[in-house]
Amino acid sequence: MNRELLAVIEQIGREKGIDSQKIASAVEMAVQTAAKKRYGANENVQVRLDRQTGEIEVVSLRKVVETVANPKAEVSLEEAKSVDAGAELGDEIGLMLETGDFGRIAAQTAKQIIFQRVREAEWEAVYKEYAGRQGEMVNGIVLGHERRNYIVEVGKTEALLPVSEQAPRENYRRGDRLRALLLEVKKSAKGPQIILSRTHPNFVSELFKLEVPEVAEKIVEIKGIVREPGDRTKIAVNSKDKAVDPVGACVGVKGSRVQAVVRELRGEKIDIIAWNADPRVFIGEALNPAAVEKVGIDEEKKTALVVVSDHQLSLAIGKNGQNVRLAAKLTGWKIDIMGETEYEKERAQERAEEIEEAIAQEHRAQAEAEAKQNARDAERTAADAAAGVPAAGSEGGNKEEGLIDLPGIGKKLLEVLTAGGFDSIEKIAAATKEQLMEVPKIGEKTAERILSAAQGRVQGREKKTESAQPVDESDQPVEEEAEKPSQ
Repeated sequence: MNRELLAVIEQIGREKGIDSQKIASAVEMAVQTAAKKRYGANENVQVRLDRQTGEIEVVSLRKVVETVANPKAEVSLEEAKSVDAGAELGDEIGLMLETGDFGRIAAQTAKQIIFQRVREAEWEAVYKEYAGRQGEMVNGIVLGHERRNYIVEVGKTEALLPVSEQAPRENYRRGDRLRALLLEVKKSAKGPQIILSRTHPNFVSELFKLEVPEVAEKIVEIKGIVREPGDRTKIAVNSKDKAVDPVGACVGVKGSRVQAVVRELRGEKIDIIAWNADPRVFIGEALNPAAVEKVGIDEEKKTALVVVSDHQLSLAIGKNGQNVRLAAKLTGWKIDIMGETEYEKERAQERAEEIEEAIAQEHRAQAEAEAKQNARDAERTAADAAAGVPAAGSEGGNKEEGLIDLPGIGKKLLEVLTAGGFDSIEKIAAATKEQLMEVPKIGEKTAERILSAAQGRVQGREKKTESAQPVDESDQPVEEEAEKPSQ
């Protein structure tokens, strides 16, 4: 081996971008492996490549002894002195071995190891170059495909665009140029694997950096991106400079900037949304292109109820629920959408139930108060009877009762009934359940309850009146005397 070897090492280093010292070390290791195959594993062999001349020295290290017991590891003093006149017993000297006598197998092994070491060094260089570029945009040329996975030339190496990272309906031919996100660099037995992606949300982010200077300069900040690749993307943006409109900057004059991104994504729709710290505002914006009427939120459950006009309902939900699904992912809130008609109907039902419940509560409170009053009246009546005091109303001065005296009639229900024209117990008792239910805010149960109470009170009053009527003896039939028989 001579200077030609050095020239080959330098050439390989330039072509592969590998340090020539690493290749020289690989040559030394290859020759050492070949020498061990030729002379045996027990031979203590050392190899050195002269970086100046290209000559390779193969030396067998042996110990100087009086009597040689192991020829592979020992040398006699006499032989040692023929190599080094100053050799003494116990010294270790190197005996030169012939490099050209390794044989065909040894030479082939040396060649394989050189190639392997060069390849490993090349892989390491590729890994170091691309491992630090993960998340960046790269340009490549399609070399071909294997099972729908595209092989892409990126720089001086090859990368893989797997089918899982391809947007639907994207097809490429050999020689096509493409942009992709450098998603991942992995080490493997076959060298580093560079994985590309065209579906990752950050791919859209990198495209906007290319097309929108304000994004590249970090004046406009991308707060979030969600995608359903090939169909729709929603991107939330915010400006650090109040003078810069983040949405306008991303859209560009006549939509020029966003259209450049859309073309790269093969027509994928892009909604650019102004980010807002107020979740109500942000959720409303996230449902773009639909117009939102009102947004109610439950911060504890992180849910939102969005009301839109009826003709905007299908637009807000989107095809197969896509619009609301992406809005929920972008904002991080669970979103329910309702049309105005349905919302008002539900609210009216809720208000009616609330009123009925309030009336029922008032009825229960009134009933309890009446029960307590009746108990007190009974005690007083018993006490008066024991004292010989006549009962109230015994003189026939029974006072006509009002609606408020009817059990279960409170102030709210009294107002409702009076407004409906039922301002006395008699009118209620004479009505039907259906007539009472025509009064706003009067449900079926409430109508049945107050009708029963009013009719019971009227009937009770009539019975008291009948029992209180004095009996006129002149009106009673007089039994005629039996006619006496004639004498």
